[in-house]
Amino acid sequence: MNGVVLLRFSPINNTMIPTKKKLLDHVRDVLRLKHYPYCTEETYVSWIRRYILFHNKRHPAEMGESELEAFLTDLVVQQQVAASTQNQALQAILFLYREVLNQPLTQQIEALRAKKAEHLPVVLSKEEVTAVLAQLRGREKLIIQLLYGSGLRVMECLRLRVQDIEFNQQQIMVRTGKGGKDRVTMLPTKAIPALRAQLAEAQAIHQMDLQEGFGRVELPFAYERKATNADKEWGWQYVFPASQRSHDPRSGVERRHHLHESVIQRAVKQAAQRASVFKRVSPHVFRHSFATHLLEAGYDIRTVQELLGHKDVRTTMIYTHVLNKGPLAVRSPLD
Repeated sequence: MNGVVLLRFSPINNTMIPTKKKLLDHVRDVLRLKHYPYCTEETYVSWIRRYILFHNKRHPAEMGESELEAFLTDLVVQQQVAASTQNQALQAILFLYREVLNQPLTQQIEALRAKKAEHLPVVLSKEEVTAVLAQLRGREKLIIQLLYGSGLRVMECLRLRVQDIEFNQQQIMVRTGKGGKDRVTMLPTKAIPALRAQLAEAQAIHQMDLQEGFGRVELPFAYERKATNADKEWGWQYVFPASQRSHDPRSGVERRHHLHESVIQRAVKQAAQRASVFKRVSPHVFRHSFATHLLEAGYDIRTVQELLGHKDVRTTMIYTHVLNKGPLAVRSPLD
């Protein structure tokens, strides 16, 4: 891909000299500087690459609103992508112009926009939740208990650190959730015995890693440079560590990451099939069920909003449309 000209300090003559760096490498640098997750980095770089290839490898600095509109329109007309996918592409390219090239697009983008589907969330009944949980075992069961009992997103659960669990106050601290926000939610009493057992297993894995010369974990926002050896401390370790150590794709350092979400997705799908629950069951469905069942129990929607970490109460309001009972329900004339 075309590069961008950067300035580099030369100790020979104490001056700044221009140096050329590949554009996508520069995009990665900026994303990491702003602490974007690795999955977001990969997604943004992929969309920027597709944007450049769509315009026959023209440098984005030579293009603008009209070229972006053409790319977004093609996604809808030719690729037939969903509205969320098109919006993801838009955000990636806007980031490129705003944060990397320092030439933010000022005109309104007039591309043909994909129509946002108005799907209601899939919600399980309490009986269906119980049936699926009965088909799960071990850490997979515990994770789903936390999604349903605490309203966590699956990645929020998998990224939990030991220090995020408060047994005395029976609460879980969710750090840098969606939108970079911290929040507190409840720790279900029924999940405590299994969670203590999981922590004991995770600690045994951590001790084994330390004995083998490893035991370090990725820390947020370069915290490892502020606190020496903090990445070896028990409090920073993941509650749900991966089965194997792996090399960090950014630093190349070998360490143990958290469990991959695909493990949970596969386990839930299989459990739902065994339980004869024929809805589209995914880990996120248990978060939907958490919100709906709280509203059914009469809890205030603002409270549910805080527990879910929604920025706007209108996002939480969607669950009022799937209530089976309550003040918003309408009784059928047949009944």
